[in-house]
Amino acid sequence: MVLILTSIVVGLAFSVLGLVQKQMLAIQSNYNKSLELQKLETSLWLDFNRYSSIHYNTIENQLVLKHELDSVSYTFSRDYIIKTQDTFQIPLETKLLYFNGVLSETKKVDAIKLRTTKVYQNRELFIFKKNDASTFMD
Repeated sequence: MVLILTSIVVGLAFSVLGLVQKQMLAIQSNYNKSLELQKLETSLWLDFNRYSSIHYNTIENQLVLKHELDSVSYTFSRDYIIKTQDTFQIPLETKLLYFNGVLSETKKVDAIKLRTTKVYQNRELFIFKKNDASTFMD
């Protein structure tokens, strides 16, 4: 009788252990996705406020940020975003570009709104910069 009860308790313990492991893997996966999204958001915020000129190239699907001494670019693909030497494995559903509050495709850009796919829980990032007078001069 003791052996039967012990085997039942051990069987239940292993079942619970399997469920806990699945939950831990799901939590780790969600954490990694949130971290990747946070890295992209931080990178965009820093670059938007570091560079004075931001343009979008529709042919190459590339956001180019420049100032007098340096430049950086973000190339958008369906499943990832490449920044010069970094790759963010974030699939995008939509990408909207703005200048002075108006949607922009090829002109200057001062804000970007990214929406992820369901894999990333349809989260949205909105990155912008404040314009100074030099932004409006060409």
